[in-house]
Amino acid sequence: MDVRDLLFQGMESKKFRAVLTAERSGVLSGVEAARARAKALGIALELCRAEGEELSHGERFGNFLASPKQIAMAEEQIIGTLAKFSGIATAARTAVQLADGRVRIVSGSWKKMPPEIKDMVRTATASGGAAFRICQPPMAYLDKNFIRMFGSIPAALEACQRLPGFTRVVQIRGITAGIEEETIQAVDGGAAILMVDTGELADLDRCLTTLDRLGRRKPAEVAFAGNVRLTDIPELAGRGIDILCIGKEIVDAKLLDMKLDVLGEE
Repeated sequence: MDVRDLLFQGMESKKFRAVLTAERSGVLSGVEAARARAKALGIALELCRAEGEELSHGERFGNFLASPKQIAMAEEQIIGTLAKFSGIATAARTAVQLADGRVRIVSGSWKKMPPEIKDMVRTATASGGAAFRICQPPMAYLDKNFIRMFGSIPAALEACQRLPGFTRVVQIRGITAGIEEETIQAVDGGAAILMVDTGELADLDRCLTTLDRLGRRKPAEVAFAGNVRLTDIPELAGRGIDILCIGKEIVDAKLLDMKLDVLGEE
C-alpha cells in the first residue's frame, strides 16, 4: 500500500488549493507534459503562462484544487516535469540573447538524451528561441564516423548524389586530411554547411581563412562546436561564423527552481 493512503486516511474527501511559484526568473516549458501528468492524476491544472513565456522571480503561475494525495503526487510529478524543461528553455533563451542576432544558436545534444524525453528537450530548446537542428530537413549530416566509413569527405559527398535536394552538412575535424584540405574538399563537393567540431579556435580560423583565400566564404555557412559555454558566446559571435552549436550548457542546464504551496482547504 502507498504510505500516503495511510497518512491521509479520513481526509480523502477534502480538497485543498495549491499554487505553483517560480523561485527564479526564466522561461516556462514542459506545459503540455505537465497538463498530461495533472490529468492522469485527476487534477485540472490551471496555468496563467503558456509554453515559452517568461516567468518572473516569485511569480505564481499555476494553481489547482486537489485531494491531499493528489497534491503530494503533483509535487513530485508536475514540478519534476516543468522544472527540468523550463531550465533547458531558460538556458536556450540566455544563449540567444547573448548571441544578439549575430549567429544562430543550435543545440543538437537532444540526440544524446533518453528516448523518453527527446521530444520534450527539443520543445524546450525551441521554446527558448534556439534551433535543435543545424538546418531544416531534408539534410544529410556527414559526421566524423560517416567520413571514416567512406574513407574521405569527397567520397561521403559523392554518396549524397543519391539524395537530391538534401542540404549537405560536413564535419571538419582534420581526420582524413588537414583542416584546410578538408575545408576545400567540403566546398568542392557541394557542402552547404561546414561544421568545425573540434572546439579549437585555431581550427575555426584555419577553415575561415581557407574559405576567404578561395573567395568562397559564401554561400557556404560555417558552424562551430565543441564544449562551448554560454559565457563564450559574445566572443565567438564576433568571429565571422554563422552558426554556434551549444550542447551540454543547454540540455544539462540546472532546473528552473519552482515550488508548490498549499494555500488552504476549500
